[in-house]
Amino acid sequence: MRTLDQWFAEYAVSHQNPTNKAIHYICVPAIFFSIVGLLMSIPSGIISDSLKLNAPIIENWAFVVLLLVLVFYIRLSLAMAIKIAIFSAICLIVNYYIGQFVPLWIFSIGVFIIAWIGQFYGHNIEGKKPSFLKDLQFLLIGPAWVVENLFSRK
Repeated sequence: MRTLDQWFAEYAVSHQNPTNKAIHYICVPAIFFSIVGLLMSIPSGIISDSLKLNAPIIENWAFVVLLLVLVFYIRLSLAMAIKIAIFSAICLIVNYYIGQFVPLWIFSIGVFIIAWIGQFYGHNIEGKKPSFLKDLQFLLIGPAWVVENLFSRK
């Protein structure tokens, strides 16, 4: 298995253009956020009926999937897994509250589509294909790369 630095180095190859990078800093978190919203929109009665915690922010399919995704990050870096867990918690909370005012699945689909349009526009500017076309694991590396680039002291 590659290290996190190896993943970042390979991901960075197709993310050199400043405009593409800026687009990614907005669109990658938006895509992650929208996927959390879409997963939260799936009826999760079986989870809440089983756990009976009366905690809708964690009794949903997004929380279950995010726990599994965190295993991927833990294998790469505990520090990164903690950062992604914090971002994931923010996504769960904000999506929960958005869902109190508008249909969450509709909102999430809109964000998802707009963010992917941005992503492909950025890669058009860059002149390189998105990394995930080479390896789907890059769909999980993208959020970590954004976190690393926006919040590291490097």
